[in-house]
Amino acid sequence: MCAAPAVRRPASAEKDLPPPARVRTGWAVLPSRVAAMCAVELQKLRHDRTELYTRAIQPALWLLIFGETFTRIHAIPTGNVPYLDFLAPGIIAQSAMFIAIFYGIQIIWERDAGVLSKLLVTPTPRAALVTGKAFAAGVKALIQAVVVILIAAALGVALTWNPLRLAGVAVVVVLGSAFFACLSISIAGVVLTRDRLMGIGQAITMPLFFASNALYPVALMPGWLQVVSRANPLSYEVDALRGLLIGTPSHLLLDFGVLCFAALAGIVCASALMGRLAR
Repeated sequence: MCAAPAVRRPASAEKDLPPPARVRTGWAVLPSRVAAMCAVELQKLRHDRTELYTRAIQPALWLLIFGETFTRIHAIPTGNVPYLDFLAPGIIAQSAMFIAIFYGIQIIWERDAGVLSKLLVTPTPRAALVTGKAFAAGVKALIQAVVVILIAAALGVALTWNPLRLAGVAVVVVLGSAFFACLSISIAGVVLTRDRLMGIGQAITMPLFFASNALYPVALMPGWLQVVSRANPLSYEVDALRGLLIGTPSHLLLDFGVLCFAALAGIVCASALMGRLAR
């Protein structure tokens, strides 16, 4: 049997066809990837608010017990600022860090479930995936920060309600959380197991917290601890939050610069190590 002759479309019909849609690849998908990861995290909180409630217990205890007690005994000199007001921004930064520092466990879970390998074979750059996950952690930390701010306001902390300053607070919390989430992802890329990551995360969270200015001014620290505090991104996050929320003297340009650099360095490092998880 002879083959049927091919039917050619008229030239006018070919001209009427729409041009093929461009498939976005590479860095063009970065904004959509970040938005998608943030939406996923919000969906998780929408369906299960237990984590939000349980994580609010620890900062509430810090403010109620530690803050109220040390405000009464005046054990830590903070100038004209009540100690509870001085402490509140530090607890906001601490609660955000505690959420982000274990974010690598989710990456390992995705590796074990086969999700990570599927993400890595897509045209999306690894840095875009890391950025999306890091800022998704920032969204969760931002929700936690709102809870802590409301608790602090209920306790009588003199916080500002200036919309511009509150927007700056949101940026600071997201940048700080993005760095600590990338730090967790980087550690996950080195240790490769959830148990090891959990142990290392627990081992570094409290030193990071106590080696910052969250609980006491840097001037009260011994010299060697002041050096460590100046190298700790959490100190810059707390300094910016204090300046924005309660109006204490701060170095906002330096704080934002350090946090932006730390987040960018964390994204680069985590992107380089993420491939080890998929091997």
